[in-house]
Amino acid sequence: MKLIWLQSGGCGGCTLSWLGYAHGPLLEVLAEAGIELVWHPSLSAASGDEALALIEAYASGARSFDILCVEGALLRGPWLDQLPSGNFHCFGGGKPMLDWVLRLAMRARHVVAIGSCAAFGGITAAGGNPTDAAGLQHDGEIGGGVLGPYFRDAVGLPVVNVSGCPPHPDWITETLAMLAQGRLTADGLDEFGRPRFFADRLVHHGCPRNEYYEFKAGAEHPGEQGCLMENLGCKGTQAHADCNLRLWNGEGSCLRGGFPCIRCTEPEFEEPGHPFNTTPKVAGIPIGLPADMPKAWFVALAALSKSATPPRVKENATAERLRRAPSVKRSKK
Repeated sequence: MKLIWLQSGGCGGCTLSWLGYAHGPLLEVLAEAGIELVWHPSLSAASGDEALALIEAYASGARSFDILCVEGALLRGPWLDQLPSGNFHCFGGGKPMLDWVLRLAMRARHVVAIGSCAAFGGITAAGGNPTDAAGLQHDGEIGGGVLGPYFRDAVGLPVVNVSGCPPHPDWITETLAMLAQGRLTADGLDEFGRPRFFADRLVHHGCPRNEYYEFKAGAEHPGEQGCLMENLGCKGTQAHADCNLRLWNGEGSCLRGGFPCIRCTEPEFEEPGHPFNTTPKVAGIPIGLPADMPKAWFVALAALSKSATPPRVKENATAERLRRAPSVKRSKK
């Protein structure tokens, strides 16, 4: 399958993440999956007029291709005569990127949003959103975006949203390989169009701080070992991603680096309504409860857990280094 990758309103971090793919030379892995990267703004030799002619050939239908990947939000503004001009971001010959994406999406067999900006608007759509940035098929949680809620590709799939800020390189490569091999169906996507092979997990799954979470032993300051949910804004119990099961570069995740999960795979994560590193509470209870957890249950379990917190866990939670190791229990003979 032939793949075209365009970069729109974003930072380019999704490409940078993808280049960190750790399971072999990326282009060779793609080739083995039957994918030919025909153009990417950072990886292809063609640039300037040569690149424009190439992309125009695919947009006009003179050449055929299969997968359109878009990285970054689409900037619909400014509006002229009550229509989105897209002139805030022009690409090649002064044509709005918005127009290029619309033309190419109609020719592609599959359309893939790379990163939360392309999927939902993301950071680019935060604040007052003066550029009227949106995702390919979502504007935050609302279906629609640039292509509209009813867009479907040649095999009936909506835009496939490989969300994340940035997405894990494996998510991108595996999604493309599944499309190339015809293994990604509508049942393989969740309600936000994210591939379920990574979105059916929570960041909480595999978190190395789970013992502290179980006893509600929270860190109070950055650098401490305790759970980051209670005081430092962690939303790993709500974020759909397998970050702590599929580690970055084989060994890392935000939480393993001491940073709270900011729920970056979810629509509208960019505007939580509070600083990312604080946990808003009402009467001492965090507002953002874990997924599938009724409030009454959480309150009851939290109270029980705190009353049963082992001194070792409580002491280590607010320490930057392990102060007390687990005791050794000897089996009876």
